[in-house]
Amino acid sequence: MLPAQYRMTRSTDFGMTVRRGVRAAQPDIVVHALKASDELADTPKVGLVVSKSVGSAVQRHRVSRMLRHVARGVLDELGPGDKVVIRALPSSSRAKSVRLEEQLRAALRRLNGSAGGRR
Repeated sequence: MLPAQYRMTRSTDFGMTVRRGVRAAQPDIVVHALKASDELADTPKVGLVVSKSVGSAVQRHRVSRMLRHVARGVLDELGPGDKVVIRALPSSSRAKSVRLEEQLRAALRRLNGSAGGRR
């Protein structure tokens, strides 16, 4: 489970991360990341977007639980104040947790390799 201090809860944070951050698409997820601009932030924030296109409520909750678990494993790779939004694609309802973790790590590697993490 992703601890509460690492969860993105404000819609303005979601919007800013998606609009200003860089994007890396994978087969089952799309990852938007925004490098820290707030020097006072002490923890990275991770947000999830799991829409109805993923499936029924049961499937969406299952995908959300898997993504929260996967996101917890990559917190060490994020800097303080970094913001990450993970958007689940419809195929994520059939994906295993291991596959989602591989895709998240690959997306973060691509994002860290981009020019400063910003567009």
